Amino acid sequence: MGKALHGLKEPGKRDMFKAILINKDDQGYRAELGQADEASLPEGDVRVKVLYSTLNYKDGLAITGKGPVVRSFPMVPGIDFAGEVIESASPDFKVGDMVLLNGWGVGEGHWGGLAQQARVKADWLIPLPKGFTAKQALAIGTAGYTAMLCVMALQKHGLKPSDGEVLVTGAAGGVGSFAITLLSKLGFTVVASTGRMAEADYLKKLGAAEVIDRASLSAPGKPLAKERWAAVLDSVGSHTLANACAQTKSNGAVAACGLAQGMDFPSSVAPFILRGVTLYGINSVTVPREKRIAAYEQLSKLVDLKTLDEISAVTGRSIEMIHILGGGSQNDLLNQLTADVCGVTVKTGPVEATLFGNIAVQAISAGVLANLSEARAIIGKSFTSKVFRPA
Repeated sequence: MGKALHGLKEPGKRDMFKAILINKDDQGYRAELGQADEASLPEGDVRVKVLYSTLNYKDGLAITGKGPVVRSFPMVPGIDFAGEVIESASPDFKVGDMVLLNGWGVGEGHWGGLAQQARVKADWLIPLPKGFTAKQALAIGTAGYTAMLCVMALQKHGLKPSDGEVLVTGAAGGVGSFAITLLSKLGFTVVASTGRMAEADYLKKLGAAEVIDRASLSAPGKPLAKERWAAVLDSVGSHTLANACAQTKSNGAVAACGLAQGMDFPSSVAPFILRGVTLYGINSVTVPREKRIAAYEQLSKLVDLKTLDEISAVTGRSIEMIHILGGGSQNDLLNQLTADVCGVTVKTGPVEATLFGNIAVQAISAGVLANLSEARAIIGKSFTSKVFRPA
């Protein structure tokens, strides 16, 4: 006998909802905003009215097709969401319950959160953490949740504030910003590594004691370097992770959760067998329910709403226009969604942003151009850009 479904409507009536749908067929790879009905949703115990989701790096790869993220088509991207249960075959959740999901392959092999509805397995959900609204939980999102899992790994290792400095790489990013906040709240001395030194004041406001340029870590280094870090929280990978391990103190720990610089790990076993350094790999996708709940319990104690607003705002400046550069600027759906969600005009291009940037820097260094403003003016006249206005 099948499970009882709570919240079902009359036979023949179906909910229609909006969703970003990714398809790959004879017309090519594309993402479109379209309509779907509940019958299209994949199998699952719980159907949820999605209130909030976030746009993560992995979602960007999925929408643009720049990375092999999507494993079946059609697919709805969105690796996390928060919302209200509207139908349940699980004893763990009833209609009206507020729930939260991170990971579990949604947006990759199972329809995700960038839609008005989702249907998933009950085991993938947890109750919305006490003290957070759905919006606040998703302001923390997968980035803050991943940062908390990293901190929990360092705590389990036995790390104490008296052990010394903790390095946070990719500090101005989502994971890095939350990592600084969480570690500083726990009493640790945090050193933030970033490629955006203009954000140094912001990072110090979050709790960083010192801000260093990522250039000191991002180039190839030695297998072992002078000991400095009691622990490291890394979201960058590649040479940055290798150098961080090489600089970690004896019996220290490194929590690795990202690959912004690269998936490679150009290191040696030296830090691990000569200094007893432990490298923890942080998987935020398939985490047992008890651990997910524990992570959000700590987040509710360590993240105050004012700090959450700071991280969400990043700079606190009023933004009147968003410029999208590089390959992502070619995706009109993503550009229009950005304009609609942010409520500001979006201007796109150039696609070859890195090339133009390098040429501009060389021209300024050679004295051909006077300054960055002149370089921007010339670049702006050298290509045709698209403008997307909020709907």
